[in-house]
Amino acid sequence: MKWTVPNMLTLLRLLAAPGVAVMFLYFQRPYADWYALLLFVTAAVTDWFDGYLARTWRQETRLGAMLDPIADKAMVVIALMVITGFSGMNPWFLLPATVIMFREVFVSGLREFLGDTAGTLKVTKLAKWKTTLQMVAIAVLFTTGVFEHNMLDRTLGMDTGMVDDIMAGRRADYVGLMWNYYAAMVAWWSGVLLLWLAAALTLVTGWDYLMKSLPYLKDET
Repeated sequence: MKWTVPNMLTLLRLLAAPGVAVMFLYFQRPYADWYALLLFVTAAVTDWFDGYLARTWRQETRLGAMLDPIADKAMVVIALMVITGFSGMNPWFLLPATVIMFREVFVSGLREFLGDTAGTLKVTKLAKWKTTLQMVAIAVLFTTGVFEHNMLDRTLGMDTGMVDDIMAGRRADYVGLMWNYYAAMVAWWSGVLLLWLAAALTLVTGWDYLMKSLPYLKDET
């Protein structure tokens, strides 16, 4: 095994995947949301860099080819689990997230079954776009928690009536409640829309992989 710079970046991305969840165990929100967002975005950027460097420096290795898709899947699946937790099992989020996780498990199972012939399921350009869209959607969704908890922090010391008056426009909004509320809404629904688009691409690429694998799934006669 060759521990090249691209391979080390991929390994760091793999280790960052559980780190996103750990942020919510050791830090209070919204700090946990900020740290998880920064960790996730930084790790997602390395996904482009390690591939670019491996091609530019001609350092493409079997180890990197094995670790790269695992790191991508770990990042996406763990982040989706975390967002599911703080979204309160919102069905608009849960359905596309379930589709994405099901596809990842299904394709991984296909590759494991095919063994030496798994090369027939090479990552396509559409699959790369799918992964990129997933990561952008997740990053946007993480910002929702930041705005929500900024809003909660600004309501400390206020009673329900005061908060209602500010949100209804009957009182001046000196602390930015309305701004954070609308920012959270925009971030959430933008992220959900992107996730639905990613789920659609996930189904298309999953179906493509299934069709390519069918000849190898037939029993010998």
